[in-house]
Amino acid sequence: MSDSDRSIQEQCDLLMRGVEEVVPEGSLPEVLQRARDEDRPLRIKLGLDPTSSDIHLGFAVVLRKLRQFQDLGHIACLVIGDFTASIGDPSERSKTRPLLTREQIEEHVRTYEAQLYRILDPDRTELLYNGDWLGPMSFGDVVKLSSQYTVARLLERDDFANRYATGQPIGLHEFLYPLCQGHDSVAIRADVELGGTDQKFNNLVGRDLQRAAGQPPQAVMLTPLLVGLDGVEKMSKSLGNYIGIDEPPTEQFGKAMSLADDLMEPFFRLATLVPLDEVDAIIAAVSSGDMHPMDAKFRLAREIVTEYYDAEAAEHAEAEFKRVFRSHDAPDDMPDVAVGGDAIEDGTLRITELVNLAAFATSNRESRQLVEQGAVSIDGERVADPNARVTPREGAVLKVGKRRFARIRLG
Repeated sequence: MSDSDRSIQEQCDLLMRGVEEVVPEGSLPEVLQRARDEDRPLRIKLGLDPTSSDIHLGFAVVLRKLRQFQDLGHIACLVIGDFTASIGDPSERSKTRPLLTREQIEEHVRTYEAQLYRILDPDRTELLYNGDWLGPMSFGDVVKLSSQYTVARLLERDDFANRYATGQPIGLHEFLYPLCQGHDSVAIRADVELGGTDQKFNNLVGRDLQRAAGQPPQAVMLTPLLVGLDGVEKMSKSLGNYIGIDEPPTEQFGKAMSLADDLMEPFFRLATLVPLDEVDAIIAAVSSGDMHPMDAKFRLAREIVTEYYDAEAAEHAEAEFKRVFRSHDAPDDMPDVAVGGDAIEDGTLRITELVNLAAFATSNRESRQLVEQGAVSIDGERVADPNARVTPREGAVLKVGKRRFARIRLG
């Protein structure tokens, strides 16, 4: 049975993985059934604002959702925002974003095109540029478009409302951004629009403008924002906390291994194809102590590399990681550091205490300095926060500086 022959419920089960919200609620089965009744593929819109030059795992979340629609027989309508990029999306911004030059936009688009088809099926992809319909609009057309929305509705956006309340400037052109993005849905007659949760307002504007144009309003599917390697901000190239889909396998693997343990679950769910019941079992095993967190992380890193390369590349990247980060220069006769129950509180202890227990520092001040200097790691995972609490693992290797090693022993 091909993917397109699946029942409507089976298709929904597939498509709803990793989706945080559908607007209107429960509309996905109706849209899929309408396409089947009309014997046509759905037009699935995703707007791409070319403000950076690389695709990372965070952006790949929604691209992989788009590929699932393609595998079910539908058309991916990628709207490259060559026109709207010159305005700047204010979503989640506390201030006006600098405008891009035409040269910057064109360079980013070229890079995007080179990477998109690592995920998408080119035979079921339409690459569209919103400058083709927004650029020729007259001033009268812009006024007519603006008349279909109110300032009060625009100020319902949290970012606009907060800036207005605190007296921060809002450019009039920023109000036009959601109208332009919404008009894109009218221009391409979108059935479904995909986006991150930060795009909800813009996507809903599309529904309103389609309704005003006499079109059936699109369904909106919102995916979560993947947190970056820092564990704080959403994944972003500008913040440097990203894993690029075009990075070499060893880079992808090494970055995945640097994730904090509590980020494994969202990465398994949003960045891999591991079945959800298996993800639940892995996370439960780590929580109960039946599985070492490093083993789970090795699985995660292998899955990510396999997704964008293949199993052989993942195997090689894993071997290289172990060679460089886990065993490089580590002597077979390294000393043990005993971590007793009295040193552990709620299963953790401060990283500086661990350094002191291993006798790699003569004072708390020295141990803090070593951590702050990036000289301390456990099983290849650097710990840079002197206040961090770590979970001691039997057999894990503590490294301080280039040549000091100790193996953790519990008890």
